[in-house]
Amino acid sequence: MKKILLLTDFSSGYSRSLLRGIVRYSKEYGPWVFYRMPQYYRELYGDDGVVRWAGKWKADAIIAQLENIDLNRLNKLKIPIIIQNYRERTDKICNITGDYFKTGTMAADFFLSRGFSNFAYYGFEDMIWSRERADGFKHRVEEAGFRVSILNIRNRKNEQWSFNPVAVNNWLLSLPKPAALFACDDYFASQITETCKIYHISVPDEIAVLGVDNDDLICNISDPPLSSIVLDVEKGGYQAAGVLHQLMTKEIVQAFDIVIPPLRIEARKSTEKYAVNDKYILQIIEYIKNNYAQPISITGIIRLVPLSRRILEKRFRKEMGTSIYQYLLNYRVEQFSRLLITTDKPLVELAMECGFEDYKNVARIFRKYKRTAPLQYRNLHQ
Repeated sequence: MKKILLLTDFSSGYSRSLLRGIVRYSKEYGPWVFYRMPQYYRELYGDDGVVRWAGKWKADAIIAQLENIDLNRLNKLKIPIIIQNYRERTDKICNITGDYFKTGTMAADFFLSRGFSNFAYYGFEDMIWSRERADGFKHRVEEAGFRVSILNIRNRKNEQWSFNPVAVNNWLLSLPKPAALFACDDYFASQITETCKIYHISVPDEIAVLGVDNDDLICNISDPPLSSIVLDVEKGGYQAAGVLHQLMTKEIVQAFDIVIPPLRIEARKSTEKYAVNDKYILQIIEYIKNNYAQPISITGIIRLVPLSRRILEKRFRKEMGTSIYQYLLNYRVEQFSRLLITTDKPLVELAMECGFEDYKNVARIFRKYKRTAPLQYRNLHQ
């Protein structure tokens, strides 16, 4: 029986999902026994005390959060170690990390598809996961011809930078409205909604807010409930446990990163806003949102508003950056991909629910948008 020492905090939704994946792997390929070392033990006895305890317990491997851990001391145990990176990735050791840049571009694409032209980012400057999410967000927004206002906290434990609603409010008030705000995680996103509540800034009408991690508790106690990017965390924990197993059995010796990708956006009320001034374009967007599962023709959409097809298409493209047809198609594909992951319904049934009449056709379209077949996408992410 392998003994795994956990030197990390599992109080957040992200960390608990990671642990679920690790435990699931251990049940399938173990048995493993885990010991989650309390924070107070490390504070009382330091890293030397942790090393002594791990040696006495005869731990076979360690999964550790890097912050405040002396990796050189842990390496004296000469057992496999996987790091949940916090500030930076660590060379010559396996990191549980993420495609943070892609997470940022996903957030930007989400807001751009809703017609926003004012963007903001709130996060940590000295944390790699926040910094790279900001980089991805900023890159995609600037690629579209817009700018991002950024407010970064430098150090979580610096009292000067503890959550200061007055400072955050002053920044929020300076933003041109309506603004699309992407926060580094759900905790920071909730700080934004709390500040907006105190200072009477309307969410999402003045500021639409999007977080990361989809921590169900944090997202749903926020007022309004937070939209958030869902990460493939449990699968990441499962993969990390698999790598740890191979390290323990000497099947692999070279370190590599376990990368957790973003999956989709769980939309809630904090982003129920389309930054569209043209009332006719907004009418079409709402119609697609409410009727995408039904047969919709471009001719039928055009009849909704008192504009010619040429003028309407031109105005729609100016506001949304795409044609009406492509917007409808993309909306259906996103709904289809969400249902692939969140349900076990047959693919043909899901295609019909999303307004596609021919499953073969939706498979071809889906592959074009997602670069994989629907069944492969479900197997990969579900």
